Amino acid sequence: MARRRRGTAARGRRARQWWWGGAVALVLVVLFWASVWPYLLAVMSVAAAAAIVRRLWHTDRLLRGRDRLWRQEEAVQAGRRTLAEVDVMTGTEFEELVAGLCRRDGCTEVRRVGGAGDNGADVLGRLPDGRTMVVQCKRYAPSRAIPNRELRDLLGARVHFRADVAVFVTTSRFTAPSEKFALEHDILAVHRDLLGLWNNGATLASLGPVNGRGQGDARHRTRWKRAYGG
Repeated sequence: MARRRRGTAARGRRARQWWWGGAVALVLVVLFWASVWPYLLAVMSVAAAAAIVRRLWHTDRLLRGRDRLWRQEEAVQAGRRTLAEVDVMTGTEFEELVAGLCRRDGCTEVRRVGGAGDNGADVLGRLPDGRTMVVQCKRYAPSRAIPNRELRDLLGARVHFRADVAVFVTTSRFTAPSEKFALEHDILAVHRDLLGLWNNGATLASLGPVNGRGQGDARHRTRWKRAYGG
């Protein structure tokens, strides 16, 4: 109780000191107004200008954020395709689609290099964090499965291009051994289901945590076989 009284008394003394200090400052300002007012005006002007600049900066930042979000949404809508549309693309068109999705997600220096003598790569670029990537694209029938040898080709491309990250994107699926191979060699295996998610707005970075976690349960695989065969 005594400690509480001492604390209350100390706060009271500080309040009175502030009050007296303010009163003295006000008296001095009144007495020397002719000499002080230009400085007070300058301080107030600087404070007002700083407040305006801060407000403008905050507004500009807010508008830029909204603009980036709007542009990202527009990019998703403009680039969105159904998987049925993707299935009838040519190999080159599919590679361009994948390159466009990479650009949409903030990848830089993205270029399509697929074709004769491509050394196992279809798309090259840099992830938003600066790491280099090499991408292999295979537009196969949904009933077809990706074997190990195609993933080995991608490993060779990663070595050839000295890439940090290897990504294999397909309209079909991976066999169980090839999916295991991808995990063992740190390859991001984007099968048909993940491609659908990516195409509909999920980012490339968000696919990494679900890499190799299967391609649906038994019921899903049954529906897959009924729809596509294989």
